[in-house]
Amino acid sequence: MLTLKQVSTKGYRSLRAIHYPVGQLEVFVGANGVGKTNLYRGLELLQAAADNRLGLVLAREELDSAFWAGPSKKGPRRIELAATLGQQGATTQFRYEVEVGAPPIGSGAFPYEPHIKSEVLSALTGERKVRLLDRKGPSVMARGDDGRPSEIDIDLLDSETVLGRLQNPTEFPAMDAVRRTLLEWRFYHGFRTDEASALRRPCTAVASPTLASDGANLAAVFATLSQIRQDTVDLDRAITGAFPAGALEIGAAETTASFGMRFAEFPYRIFSAAELSDGTLRFLALAGALMAYRLPPLIALNEPESSLHPDLMAPLAHMIRQAARRTQVWLVTHSESLAEQVGRDPSASIRSVSKQDGATWIEGLKLFGAYGGDDEED
Repeated sequence: MLTLKQVSTKGYRSLRAIHYPVGQLEVFVGANGVGKTNLYRGLELLQAAADNRLGLVLAREELDSAFWAGPSKKGPRRIELAATLGQQGATTQFRYEVEVGAPPIGSGAFPYEPHIKSEVLSALTGERKVRLLDRKGPSVMARGDDGRPSEIDIDLLDSETVLGRLQNPTEFPAMDAVRRTLLEWRFYHGFRTDEASALRRPCTAVASPTLASDGANLAAVFATLSQIRQDTVDLDRAITGAFPAGALEIGAAETTASFGMRFAEFPYRIFSAAELSDGTLRFLALAGALMAYRLPPLIALNEPESSLHPDLMAPLAHMIRQAARRTQVWLVTHSESLAEQVGRDPSASIRSVSKQDGATWIEGLKLFGAYGGDDEED
């Protein structure tokens, strides 16, 4: 899988135009209303492009509401998304760009359906840039393994992405690598803990190396660590750090997987997932996300501290730091305490988010897309 190096978002909600590098452990902290969640949503939209859902997602947001609402140059409004990805130590990186706008008047399309205006995938080697994919409206050019550009015949609707409709992945390996990487990203923005929440019910017993974004396979993730990997040392240590003298009890998985908690006050009683408090259940879900058998290439967390007791900030920060040794972690938080504790990791970068003239901005970020003190190439 590829590592995320840079992200660009332009024309989306409070993101007028922002381009920033991404390291191993990025922490974005700021007050309510500065647009931190829009940074997070920008990443989700990139994944939606890979999954051929970008048009649908923006339509559900209502495209007019999704556009940058502040002053801008005359001309059609556009949302532009881009990500640069590469392998550690590799000289070549890949940059994926997609531009979305409203359909032309009188085109016969649904009047509020987002249209993909352009889509580009480039290979970047030093100063050299080679376009591997170039889509303008219905016209699609791509370079195959032989390196020669040719127009490809693909049944493509205006609201669909080439990346999401990828055919013959072996013919376009770079495009396939970018697509698979984006699809593997996981986004964790709160977990349902109401009575009907999937977290509170047993789930099908099937090997689950990674937690689903909604946490529905949490019990199977724990059972995979316990029965398949047969190693819950780190998980048990994290649970004990959060709940002194407590223990996570993972049931023997047969057709279904389940878990419960034993607490110091009631050492002979196992509390099932259905009985746990919302905060305890959310912490366990975060443990499943951050300590699973196999972590995705990127974990994005949006305000994971919500509904957690302040005493759980230190154990949560420890899990985040541990996860960052295995994968990239991208974190948005209101909590200065959580940011400070995560920031103790040498790989962590703490970014303060604010608004400038109505636009979301990251303090210290230069217009060319590097932080103060960084080289422009970074």
